[in-house]
Amino acid sequence: MYYSAVQRSEIWDRWQAGESMRSIGRRFDRASSSVFSVISPTGGLRPPVRHRARQALTLSEREEISRWLGMRRSLRSIARHLGRSTSTVSREVSRNGGADRYRAAGADQAAWDRARRPKLCKLACHPDLRRTVSSGLRRQWSPEQIAGWLKRTYPGEPQHQVSHETIYRSLFIQARGVLKKELLEHLRAKRTIRRSRHASLKRSGLGQIKDAVSIRERPASVEDRAVPGHWEGDLIGGSRNSYVATLVERHSRYVMLVKVANKDTESVVSALIKQSQRLPSELYRSLTWD
Repeated sequence: MYYSAVQRSEIWDRWQAGESMRSIGRRFDRASSSVFSVISPTGGLRPPVRHRARQALTLSEREEISRWLGMRRSLRSIARHLGRSTSTVSREVSRNGGADRYRAAGADQAAWDRARRPKLCKLACHPDLRRTVSSGLRRQWSPEQIAGWLKRTYPGEPQHQVSHETIYRSLFIQARGVLKKELLEHLRAKRTIRRSRHASLKRSGLGQIKDAVSIRERPASVEDRAVPGHWEGDLIGGSRNSYVATLVERHSRYVMLVKVANKDTESVVSALIKQSQRLPSELYRSLTWD
């Protein structure tokens, strides 16, 4: 499933904000599996935004090189025109077909592709450090514990230290080929991709109802079903990301179905308020949500 660069960026923004793949898929009217195909190759970790080095030749400079080569100008004069060293222009031309075959667009794309070559991470360059990290994971140590232990054990020796983030990245991005996939089983959170810290609904009060009233505090008149106007509600999910709220009046057992645009709190509450306004106030006294 194809996603444009802008859509991919939005997918990563939503994933880092803690949204589920299913919720992100609904945003684009696509299955969650298509979102997984974007997120999984890098283990749930957002790839860094690519940018050119400040000293690298730009496309406009390459177009100038191509234009001046067409006019049979020397490499030295081209370099002087661009404010670049002669050796820079010479390498650029020779690695991209020579003076007769040089094309600016092709040379620029080739430079961009060469810059994509994978850079070795610290664990790939230091086998002893990699073995120490693997041993710690097998002892059920968390990456944070391993990083902290290394820092205390080898103070002032950065070659024997590694950050917990590097360990996580080496575990979740298997394309690095550094830490074996089976070591994932030793992490306390059993997942194959990294989740954002915002995804935990138990932190910072997320996922908890503010000013919630316990069902134990429900009046006796609600419990014995003697008075009409007290409702119980639930949300049912259907196919193709469809949702319906069910409302059951406890006294008469009358049922109302409310179509909901999404399962987020704002959408559900908005639909329930709209539905409740159609009823007389004496027939909508309270709602107990499952």
